[in-house]
Formats: sequence, C-alpha cells, structure tokens
Amino acid sequence: MADPTFTLAILTPSREEFAGQVSSLVVPGAEGYLGILAHHAPLITPLAAGNLEVRFPDGKTALYFVSGGFLEVSRNKAIVLADSLEAAAGIDGAAAEAAVTAARATRREATAPIAVEQAEQELARARARLRTARKQRGDLN
Repeated sequence: MADPTFTLAILTPSREEFAGQVSSLVVPGAEGYLGILAHHAPLITPLAAGNLEVRFPDGKTALYFVSGGFLEVSRNKAIVLADSLEAAAGIDGAAAEAAVTAARATRREATAPIAVEQAEQELARARARLRTARKQRGDLN
C-alpha cells in the first residue's frame, strides 16, 4: 500500500511556518477550496483568503487563516507560499468582527474605482479571517 502521507512546507515572506509529513491539506484556491492528499497530481494555483487546514497522520488538525499566495504540488510534496498566515487559535474574534465593520465602512465611502476594488478586497479578507476565527470556535462547519 502506498504511503498515505506527503511532505508539506508552508512558507511566508518572513519564515518557514511548517515543514513535515501530513495526511491532508485543504486550501482556499482562487476558484474554490481544494483538498490535497498523498500522491496528488502536479498542480500550481493561486490561493484566496480563507481557511487553510492541515491534518496530521495522528488525526489532529491545525487551522490557519491565509491571506493569499500560491500552492504548488509535485512529487508527493506540497508547498504553500502564503502572503501571510495566522493560526486560527490566535485570532481575536471581536477584533476580527471590528475589522469587518471597518472594511464595510471603507467600502461604503470609496468612490474611485481603484479605491472600491481595494476596499472590496480588504472586506473579503476581513470576512474570511472572521470565518476562520468562528470555525476555530466551532461556530461554523
């Protein structure tokens, strides 16, 4: 039987966040969530803001918020190049809710097309971060 694990490396601009063997990885792809298992077909895709979930061989999981980046899968190895990464357990739910409220206000006040686009992107990131915090608390599936 083939080994049910693969090597995962999660990198941010400032450091290597994780390197080791995992059973599965779920990432927010630009077109929707992707699940990665051992011996996945080669793939390169951009990442959107959202939940990044790692399942370890012992059955434990780790949940993170990723703000965007890229995923590369090749030769039973996955590399996440994250713009930024935050452990879900470290996200302050109240602060995440306040960030969504602030981003909504910024979006309402934006008038120039580029400002509207930037405000919409910030609102999407703030909402995704809040969803990650809620999932960590068990408020979401």
